[in-house]
Amino acid sequence: MGTHFQGTAAEQQALNTFIKLMRASDAVNNQINYHLSDYNLTVSQFGVLEAIYHLGPLTQTQLGEKILKSSGNITYVVDNLEAQDLVERVRDSEDRRRYFIHMTPEGRQLISQIFPRHVARIVEVMQTLSLEEQTTLDRLCRKLGLGAENGS
Repeated sequence: MGTHFQGTAAEQQALNTFIKLMRASDAVNNQINYHLSDYNLTVSQFGVLEAIYHLGPLTQTQLGEKILKSSGNITYVVDNLEAQDLVERVRDSEDRRRYFIHMTPEGRQLISQIFPRHVARIVEVMQTLSLEEQTTLDRLCRKLGLGAENGS
């Protein structure tokens, strides 16, 4: 269902495209991330574990930038992961005000168990599009994201 807004043709097209983009994003996210509850993880918690798994220890600020969360939200996410013994905060030896978030052996074991299933699910969902369509969507999403960041 598109917009019922009675604006210009350009306004209606932009609104309809935006609505479809948001609905598609929600549907894809739901299909890909539903299994995380099996591991008692939120999408944000999984994002933190995945970032550290692939990039190594990061500060909370770096994690927030990687998974697009505010500093307050990242603190909450890290607190919960720490309570589950999946990550630990380690004080930076050069700047004692800063902490790096490290994965514990339990966290590494969990993410190495989950990640292959997660990737397989992404591939399965994305196969709705041909490789050429995926490449086009990739290019268009990047263009749209960069345009939005630059205020256009």
